[in-house]
Parts: sequence; C-alpha cells; structure tokens
Amino acid sequence: MSVSERNLKPYLAGGGFIIDDAPPEAVATPEDFTEEQRMFAETTRDFIESEVLPHDERLEKLNYELTVKLMRKAGELGLLGADVPEAYGGLGLDKISSTIINENLAKASSFALSIGAHVGIGTLPIVFFGSKEQKEKYLPALATGEKIAAYCLTEPASGSDALGAKTTARLSSDGKHYILNGSKIYITNGGFADVYIVYAKIDGTDFSAFILERGMEGFTTGPEEKKMGIKGSSTVPLYFEDVHVPVENLLGEPGRGHVIAFNILNIGRFKLAAGTVGACKESIALSAAYANTRQQFGRPISSFPLIGAKLADMNVRTYALESMVYRTAGLINDSLAGLDYNAPDAGRESARGIAEYAIECSINKVFASEALDFVADEGVQIHGGYGYVQEYKIERIYRDSRINRIFEGTNEINRMLIPGTLLKKALKGELPLLQKAQEFQSELLSFSPPASFEGALEQEAHLVRTMKKIFLLVGGAAVQKYGMNLEKEQEALSALADVMILAYAAESALLRTKKRIAAAGEAKAQLAILMTRVYAQEAFDAIEGLAKRQLAAMEEGDALRTMLSALKKLARHQPINATALKREIAARVVDSEKYVD
Repeated sequence: MSVSERNLKPYLAGGGFIIDDAPPEAVATPEDFTEEQRMFAETTRDFIESEVLPHDERLEKLNYELTVKLMRKAGELGLLGADVPEAYGGLGLDKISSTIINENLAKASSFALSIGAHVGIGTLPIVFFGSKEQKEKYLPALATGEKIAAYCLTEPASGSDALGAKTTARLSSDGKHYILNGSKIYITNGGFADVYIVYAKIDGTDFSAFILERGMEGFTTGPEEKKMGIKGSSTVPLYFEDVHVPVENLLGEPGRGHVIAFNILNIGRFKLAAGTVGACKESIALSAAYANTRQQFGRPISSFPLIGAKLADMNVRTYALESMVYRTAGLINDSLAGLDYNAPDAGRESARGIAEYAIECSINKVFASEALDFVADEGVQIHGGYGYVQEYKIERIYRDSRINRIFEGTNEINRMLIPGTLLKKALKGELPLLQKAQEFQSELLSFSPPASFEGALEQEAHLVRTMKKIFLLVGGAAVQKYGMNLEKEQEALSALADVMILAYAAESALLRTKKRIAAAGEAKAQLAILMTRVYAQEAFDAIEGLAKRQLAAMEEGDALRTMLSALKKLARHQPINATALKREIAARVVDSEKYVD
C-alpha cells in the first residue's frame, strides 16, 4: 500500500492516531510473531548468551579486537544483515523481524550498541540512499561484518543543529574527488570502523553525505572518550585534513544530505526504542530475582507492598513501551514494503516512506529512553546499596541508560519535532487536523461523558478518545494564541508533545490488549487487561495535569475559567483502584521473576 493510499485512512497516516481511532486489527503486536520471527529472537538470545556474555568483562574494557571478532560472528548468523536486501548479501527481513533482533541484543550492553550503530545508522544510509554501485561495493561486506560502519554527523559546534556543521567539501580541479576538511565528535564505532558515513557542506553551503574509508590519506581518528556509561563501545573524534574522497562516494544528491541525515535519524530513534525494550525486561528480571532473595525483617523484600508497586510500575511501563514499539514497527514495515532498492528513485521513495512516521519515531525515542531511565532507576532502588556497586548489573544498566535521552537528537529536540511535524502535515493537507479541531469545538458544547461502561476496557477506550480531545482543546488554544509563532513557544510544544506521547502509548497498549481479547478471550488476557487499565488511568491523569498547566500559561481571567471548565467536563470519569490492580500485577512479576505480559 502506497503512502498516498494510506492517507485515505487517517489512523494509518503518520500522526493520524491523535485525531482518529485505529481498530485493534490495524496494529502489529508481539502476539502476532510468526514461528520464523520467534526463531530470530531465539538465535539472537543464544548468540548473546553463548558468545558474548562469557566475554563481558573484556568487552566492557573496550577491546577492539574482540568486539570486531564477535561482530563478525554475528554476521555469520545473519544478525548484521537483517535490513540489507538479499541481492546485496543480506537477509532482507521485514522490519518487525529486525526489531525483534534489536530487542534481543540488549542484554549485551555496550556490544549491543556497537552492533546497533553498525546495522542501523551506519549501514542503512547505503541501503536506502546508495547507488547500485555503492550497494554492490559496500553492503555484502557490511552484512557479514567483514567491514564495520560508523555514522558521522555531530561536530564540536553542531549537535542538535546538524545543519550548522562546519566540515567542508570542495571539488578537486580535475573533478575526480571531493576534498574534505573538518572534524566530527562522539562517533560510535569510530575507533575500529572501516566505512564511515560523513556529512559535509560542499563549498561550505550544500549539506551532503559521503562514504569514507579507513586508510584514506588525511583521515585520522582521535583518542577514546572517557564516558559515564556504554564503556565497552568505541566513541572517538574524527579529523579530516584534505581527505580526497572519490566523487563516486558522494551518497545521494549534492545538497540533499539533510534528507539522508534526518530520515536515518528517524530510523535510529525507532531502533533505539526497540533496544530499550530488551533492557527494561532485563532490569525487571534482575530486580524481581533480587527482591525474592533479599531478606529484611525476616522476609523477602518482594513481599513488601512498596517494592511490589515498583515492580508493577516497571512492568506496566514496559508493556506500554513494547506495545508502541511493535505497533510502530508494523507501520514502518508497511510503509517500506515493496520498495525496489534498485530503482532510480529508491532514495526518494525510501525518504518518503520513512518520513511518513517521523512523528511516531520521535515518540518512541522519547518514551523509550525515559521509560528505561525510570525502570533502571527503580531497579537500583530495589537493590538498595547493592545497586550502586558494579558487581550487580543493574548499576551498569543505570549508567548505560542515560545516554539514550541524548542519542539520536535530544529528547528536548524530539519534543519540538513531534507537534511541529504534525502541524506541518496538517498545513500540507496530509492530515485533517484543523477539520477535526473544528468538529471538536461543535461537539464540546453537547459533550457528556458516559454514565457507565460495559465490557472489558470500555472505560479505558473512552479515556484514550478523551486524551485526543484534550489534545485538540489545548492545541487549538495554542494555535489561536500564538499562530505561526507557536514554533517559538517551546514550553507549549513540549506540553503538546507529552500529550501525544502519552496518548500513543496508552492507545498502543489498549489496542494490543483488545486484539488479545479478540483472539484468546478475556480469561487469557487478564494480566494485560490489568496493565492497560493502570496505564490508561495514569496517562490520563498526567494529560489532565499537563492540560491545566498549559492552559494557565496561555489564558487568564474569564477565558481561562472557560477553558478549565471545558477540560473539567472532558476529564470527568470514575477513577480505578490502581493500588489493588498493581498488587495483582506485582504478584505475577514476583512469582515469575521476569517481565510478564
């Protein structure tokens, strides 16, 4: 199905979830995994357990030789070629399968990052935007691990402002090379990579992408950074002094590097989220097992309600995260399905397909990085003093987690992008956002919440629909207040982004659980129902709070009272006994000593 065809269904268009309700059958979920996909998960887990974890201490001390050796073993198993087309030596898997692999690599800590940077932002620029000749030259070796890739965008003076890069490229007098000068910093895999995707401005103006190789004269790497976490991954600066890059190594079109950079970052954001699912699950397993073992006051600490509440919260948030990650994987998979990687316009079609779900990729990145921070932090707290010493892995997960809120565009930048991109899509006519806002204004006058609900999750479905109405209420007020200057009101954009993030997470959990009920019945979905009820309620409460604060920031006097009255009318509902539900969830986690769904 093409992008234009999907736009006929707003709930399948990028960002469309905030104005339309998707049916459960429209979302991909972990319960849909095929036998082959489960096999990829098992293969990945077996590789990590048997080949990587026995060398954990050596890897954590940043052993280049061992890292590369193990990456090549992963390549032999096909784990590096999931996203590489079969024609170029890869497996050409669907995006759900590559997401499954990504999730199951997480237990390998820094080594998972080395692989992730290689298969994602390192290799995908060539997969999606390379010429046929570039794909034939580089992809087979990248798919096997014979060559390792790195992605080089950040500079000392340009991080979030990528287009402010100072690295330059000029065409040589004979027209055979681009001559690069400048530097990059914080380059993952930089110390041992063979192939580098480097961004530079042709003649100081046209932002473009190039494929560089280790060994090119004038191209050098700096010393390893001493980092807070992810210590087993290589992170170095790069220097370019009159590096002669063959003209055939220009990636994509001159001056179109931003199309490659931003769309690859979108994929990188999504892949980051997939990895955090695995890290959250490991944190829950470590914490539940420790809580069952640790005795205080004559009994295991897992028996104390406040420890149980932490485990329940960790599990609930991970369920919402897992639901949104695989929902998004399904959307991206459909968006890129049928792409002819050899077609002359493959790059443009790739960019169009990826950009369609830029909003969802940013939502995944922000929610996932903050969910893992929460889960890891609670895991350390459950471990008490032991969680602060390196003998216990939760300490490393806590340190490693922190970079995720900075990677792939800071969470602050992504929060600006989420509503900003939505508004741009609306102004282009790609989403009927303004029409929905007008319809909502008419509906609000006669709006009355249902007095009661029948059936599993009907109240939660109502809460999710109301979340979207609250977005229209606050978003409409923001557009009226600021007009085209809204993009300068960062606090307002951040509040709107948070409403969208919470709504997407809640709806993803809801749709997944409803799909499970339809397939297996309520009895087999009881735990999922409990978690969905808890998350929907807590997300709704958070959204109501965000809305109150933002309305108070925009209005005052009678106007504010009118808006708050409308919000109160929308938010009226019967609260649930979340404490009792969390005790049930906690009991399951404690009994299983792992993430349960």
